[in-house]
Amino acid sequence: MGVQGLTTYVESNRNFLQDVRFRDSRLVIDGCSLYFRLYFNYGFDQQHGGDYDAFACFLNEFLSALETCNIKPYVVLDGGMDPSDKKFATLRQRLQSRIKEADSICHGRNGSVLPILVRKVFLQVLNQRGIPLVQCPAEADWEIACLARQWNCPVLTNDSDFYIFDLPAGYLPLHFFQWTNLNGKASQRYIPSRCYTTNNLCRCFGGMNRELLPLCAVLTGNDYGAPKETETLLALADVSALGRGGGRGRGKAPVSRVEGILIWLSSFPNVTEALKEVSRLMDGAAGAGRRGQGGGLSSKLLAAMQEYNIKAQSPLAPWFSEGTLAPRGKTSGLAQLPECLSLAAARGQLSPLALDAFVMQRVLLIPQVENSKLASSHCSSRPIRQAVYGILLQKAENTATPVQTQSHGSGSPIFVEEYDRLDLNLSKKQVEPVILWNHIHLGGLSQAPAAVRLGVLFEVLGVTQSALAPVPLHLQLAVAVTGFWLREATPAPSQPLLQALVIGMIYGELTSNNQPGAPLERSRVRSGERRRVDVGAAHCLSQWQSCLWSALCLNQLLLVPLPEPNVLFSGTLVHGLFRYLKGGWPVESLLPGGSLSGQLCFCLLDAVKDCSLKANPSSFGSGKKNRGRGRRGRGGRGGRGWSRGGGRGSEEINNRFALLMSEEEEEEAD
Repeated sequence: MGVQGLTTYVESNRNFLQDVRFRDSRLVIDGCSLYFRLYFNYGFDQQHGGDYDAFACFLNEFLSALETCNIKPYVVLDGGMDPSDKKFATLRQRLQSRIKEADSICHGRNGSVLPILVRKVFLQVLNQRGIPLVQCPAEADWEIACLARQWNCPVLTNDSDFYIFDLPAGYLPLHFFQWTNLNGKASQRYIPSRCYTTNNLCRCFGGMNRELLPLCAVLTGNDYGAPKETETLLALADVSALGRGGGRGRGKAPVSRVEGILIWLSSFPNVTEALKEVSRLMDGAAGAGRRGQGGGLSSKLLAAMQEYNIKAQSPLAPWFSEGTLAPRGKTSGLAQLPECLSLAAARGQLSPLALDAFVMQRVLLIPQVENSKLASSHCSSRPIRQAVYGILLQKAENTATPVQTQSHGSGSPIFVEEYDRLDLNLSKKQVEPVILWNHIHLGGLSQAPAAVRLGVLFEVLGVTQSALAPVPLHLQLAVAVTGFWLREATPAPSQPLLQALVIGMIYGELTSNNQPGAPLERSRVRSGERRRVDVGAAHCLSQWQSCLWSALCLNQLLLVPLPEPNVLFSGTLVHGLFRYLKGGWPVESLLPGGSLSGQLCFCLLDAVKDCSLKANPSSFGSGKKNRGRGRRGRGGRGGRGWSRGGGRGSEEINNRFALLMSEEEEEEAD
C-alpha cells in the first residue's frame, strides 16, 4: 500500500525518527520493498534487460552485512493481487505508467522499470543462503505488521503504511538503513539506521491518540483510494479548524495536507469522537433534507481503517517456527489449491502469475524495455502461459480430452484476462487456457509421476528429451526455453544474438561456480556498454526473458520436473557480446579461458539448434509450431559450423580483451 505524501512529511521532520545502532535482533523484511530498493537505488542496468548477476552479488553482500551484525532476517513477500479488487485501479495506473517508462528507457531517456526476473533472482539467493521466507497469498503489509508486533522486532521496508501501523519496536525505513557503512568493534558490529515509532509522531501532536493514525491514512488517501466524500469533509474540517484557532492553538497554517489532517485529528480524544465530528460536519453541509450522509461516510472510513488493525498473534509465526500454514477460510481463493501447491506458494515456489490466474482469472504482464512499435514481448511466450492456465483451471472430468480450450461444465469458455502493452497503451486480452495431450489435472499433480510432469513441460516447449540429453541437467530448462524462443520470437533472432546469449550463459555458470577471474574478464567485455540500446536486440532478448519467466512458472506448477537454472543473465554483457559477434569476432575469442567453457558453449548451441528444429509436429502452441523447420539452412547443419563465427588471427584472439577496449575507444573517438 502507501499513504500519499506521508513519507516526505515524516522524513523531513527529524523529531519523528531516532538514530539507532541496529544489531543482535530479529528483523522482519518486506521482500518486495527490499529488492526494488536494492535494484533501483544502486544503479543496476535497466536498459539492456538487467544485470542479474551483479544484483545477486550485491544482495549477498547485504545478507552478509546482516549476518555480521547478528541480525536474523525473516523475509515476507507479496503474492497475488488483492482479491477484493479495491486496488485494481491503482495497479492498472501503475502498469500504464511503467509501459511509458519502459519506452522512455528504450530511447535513452529516464525511467524506472524493474527487469522481469529480479524477483526470481532474489528468491534464488535467499534460498541459497538459507534465509527464512514466506510468500503471502496477496499483499503482505498486514501480515508483516502482525509478525513484527508479536515478535517485538522492527520492520525493514520502504512503505509509508508502516508509519501508521502501531509497532512497538518500530519501523526502519530502507532510506536510512546504512548497511554498507558498518560500525563498531569486530564483535559488536552494527548498522547505523533511523527508527520510527508512532509514539514519536503522536508526541509531537500533543500526545495524540495512536488509534487515530489509521483515520489519518484513510483521509489522506492510500492505494485503496478514499471515499469520494472525503474532499468535502476535509474542506469543512479546515474551516472548522481555523475557526478554533488552528486546531492546536499554534496560530499558523499547516505546512502540508498530512500535517493539516494530523492537527485536526489531534483535537479528538479517540476515533469515536472524530467520527461523530465527521457525521456532524457532513450532515450540516447536506442540509435538513439530506441528513444521514455523515453517518454513511463515517461507516466507510471505519471500514477502511480496518486495514491497519493488526492482531497480537501473527498467522505467519507458525510458518517460521514449524513450517505450517495457518488455515485459510473457505472463502479464500487459494483454499482450493492442492496442499502441495499451497506449500509451494508459501515457499515462493509458485509465482504471483499462477496465483492471479487461479484466483482472479486475471494477470498483469510486466512491461519490459522493447520496441513499442512491435507486438509485446509477452506475445511470444503466450503458449506457455496458456498451458499454465489450462492446468490451473481445468476440471478433472476433462482430463481425457486432448488439446482443447477449457470450459465450464455449462459449456461456456473460461478465459484469463491478460493486461499487456498494445503500442504504448495498456490493453486487455481474453486468453484461452489450453489442455495438453499429456494432461494432468490440478488435483492429481502430487500423484503424477515425474516422467509425466516432465513430458508436459517438454510438450509445451516443443522439445524432446534426446535433444537435451547432452546438456547438463541444471541447464536443460534454459536450453529448452531458448529453442522455444527461436521458433516463437518475432522478428526471428539472429545467429550472433543467439551466440551472445549462450556465451552469456557460460559466464553465468562461472559466476555461479565462483570461478576466479570471471568477473574481471566480464567487466572488460562490458566496458562502455551504457550507451543507447540496440532496440532490435533488446526486443528479442525481452522475448527470451518472457519465455524464461513463463517457463519457470510452468515448471514450478508441475512441481519442478527440471531443476531451475541460476538466473545470472547479464544484459549489458550479452549486448556487448552481440556487437562484437555481429562485427565478425569468432565465438572462441569471446569465451573465458579454458577448454571446458568452449566445449560447453558449443554443446549448448547445438542443443538449442536441435530443440528449435525438432518440435513435435502435433505440439501445442500458437500456430508457429513448424517455424523451426524453415531454419535448417541458417549457418548450415554441420555441427559446430552452425555455431561458430568467422576467424581472426591467433594474436588477436590471445589479446582479445585489450583489443576490445581499444576498439571501443576508437568508436567513441569517431
